[in-house]
Amino acid sequence: MTDLNTRASGAATGTGVRSQPRAVLPALCATQITSWGIVYYAFPVLNPEITAATGWSTTATMAAFSLALIVSGIAGIRVGRIIDHRGPRTVMTAGSAAGAASMVMVALAPNLPVFFAGWVLAGFAMAATFYQPAFAALTRWFAPDHVRALTIVTLAGGLASTVFAPLTAALADHFTWRTTYLVLAGILAAVTIPAHALALRTPWPPAPPAPANVASTPQDVVRSRPFLLLSLAFMLSAFAMFAVVVSLVPLLIERGYTTSQAAWALGLGGAGQTLGRTLYAGLARHTGTTARTVVLIVLGALTTATFAVVPGPYGLLIAVSVAAGVVRGNLTLLQATAITDRWGTTHYGRLSGILSAPAMTASALAPFAAALLAAPIGGTPQLFGVLAALALTAAVIAAGTSTHEPE
Repeated sequence: MTDLNTRASGAATGTGVRSQPRAVLPALCATQITSWGIVYYAFPVLNPEITAATGWSTTATMAAFSLALIVSGIAGIRVGRIIDHRGPRTVMTAGSAAGAASMVMVALAPNLPVFFAGWVLAGFAMAATFYQPAFAALTRWFAPDHVRALTIVTLAGGLASTVFAPLTAALADHFTWRTTYLVLAGILAAVTIPAHALALRTPWPPAPPAPANVASTPQDVVRSRPFLLLSLAFMLSAFAMFAVVVSLVPLLIERGYTTSQAAWALGLGGAGQTLGRTLYAGLARHTGTTARTVVLIVLGALTTATFAVVPGPYGLLIAVSVAAGVVRGNLTLLQATAITDRWGTTHYGRLSGILSAPAMTASALAPFAAALLAAPIGGTPQLFGVLAALALTAAVIAAGTSTHEPE
């Protein structure tokens, strides 16, 4: 078995021997909850009030938010390269400051152009503070035990909506949306700037040599057939997955369930996502890299197809939603470890940024595309059928991503 697979096995079983920085993991847990909760999850809570108070259309405000996600995906390529060479402290601290500034800009925006500018700045902040830079930091500092660290941080990140959606709603009950964003910006600055500046001071270890059985340079990896196919598979899978999430409530309402019932189904899917992340290390111990990728994408396609053809009963739809959440939780960690499992940790930040950019863009466009497609193809159930087929296509493409590691 190759050295690459030895590292992957150690990651899955928690047998790492490197001395690991103690403050990094709790700090990144706190900053992921806060950053995701404020920069990402506060918006869907406040958007109805934003449009009602300003007269801006929902299409326009959603476009601004989607633009931030696209900017994040593109900027993440450069962020990953910086972290590979210099470590995460400077870029994540600067990203925290940019995130707070962007929320202030959004809060004070007198018109749509400034509102859009605020979200463009937020996109750069997302690239510098969300999962990708955190994953790059943990992969270098905690390898070969990085799967455990990644799991812990994604479990914490999964609490972001649980903590900040209710907090944002409570603030909005007492203040305007602008004041609410200003309060949240203060929280973001107070928590994340010092946490990143102080906890990430640990010396950045040198990059380990690339495994002997992979391409010698990042350029060679990016141009390789497995990398290109993996990028395409993740892009199609991300599009299908995010379109399913945003379309689940309309699907259930269309089938006669109440808004409350639909919301519970979506929320319990989120709980399944948390459960799924706790199961990934065990899955990694017992499956090869390519097989694991194909199986998880296929399972996502199957849950989507089930939604398309099964109208009820409600308890069964809840079970399918939880199962879909479990798959999504595993896919988060699958993408976080995709580079390490195939090409090692030498250029993790750069390669992960490039790999993630198409998926981030697809995720940003999925809500609009899903809304546009549903009516012309006959309704939301038919949309779910198309999305299931798209995910199966992604699985077929993923089957060709082997780098000849033992499965």
